[in-house]
Amino acid sequence: MRRWSNLIVGGAATACGLIACTVLLWIVFAILFRGLPAVRWQFLTEQIRLVGAEGGIFYNLVGTGILMATAAVITTPLSVAIALAQGFYLRGNAAQRAVTLLLYLLNGVPSILFGILGLIVFVKYFDWGKSWLTGGILLGLMITPTVSVALLERIRMIPERYIEAAAGLGLTRSQIVRSVILPQSIGGLVTGLLLGLARAVGETAPIMFTATIFAGATFPTGIIESPVLALPYHIFQLAQDSFNPDVAVKVWGTATVLLGLVFLLSLVSLPIRLKVHEEARHA
Repeated sequence: MRRWSNLIVGGAATACGLIACTVLLWIVFAILFRGLPAVRWQFLTEQIRLVGAEGGIFYNLVGTGILMATAAVITTPLSVAIALAQGFYLRGNAAQRAVTLLLYLLNGVPSILFGILGLIVFVKYFDWGKSWLTGGILLGLMITPTVSVALLERIRMIPERYIEAAAGLGLTRSQIVRSVILPQSIGGLVTGLLLGLARAVGETAPIMFTATIFAGATFPTGIIESPVLALPYHIFQLAQDSFNPDVAVKVWGTATVLLGLVFLLSLVSLPIRLKVHEEARHA
């Protein structure tokens, strides 16, 4: 009886996995089939013209890069602090459970709520207007749980004897962090950062109210009232006029470029993650 139940559960899990993979591959191939013909050098290097019917996505790529770089700068110190607190300073402490709960809650917050938070706090209260910095801050906060968990996982892989040996040599806790934990954990930080950015690069809701406009922006010239263009918001706007064949081609082309960025970030993180696990296994 147990054997049959195991076979049924295993078969159901395999079938669900195959269905999910099939749907994912169908979506990817559909985007590539329609979008690749539009991706040309001019499309990547020209700016938008005629409300998206002509031109390219150069400044959308620039704006997306600015938002991702800002998000990385914001989330890195936050994630390092949270992971160190959970994995080293607060081990076995009640505060550790509170931080873990906070991370899970933050990870479950819908992205639209980050956009509303940014609209109320930064755009309205601080009177920043639409700004690339606001968008970067919101995206950085949104991916902090992903980066923190990846870094924490690597910290927990560090053999306890390394920390005990460092303590036996008379190193303080801060010195142990600098000389043992952080050097051993850099792979986990990079992996989490790449996976977090792979998620953030496709988010529209956190930036549509706070950081982006459809056309007219180039390179930001300041912090306040300095919006940028971004790939996901560009797709969102063009899709509303996608009955126009010229615009539809641009939508699929932009979606293909965005999909390529997500795949690139995910693929770069994969060998780093495998190397981290290999090093932990031989430690």
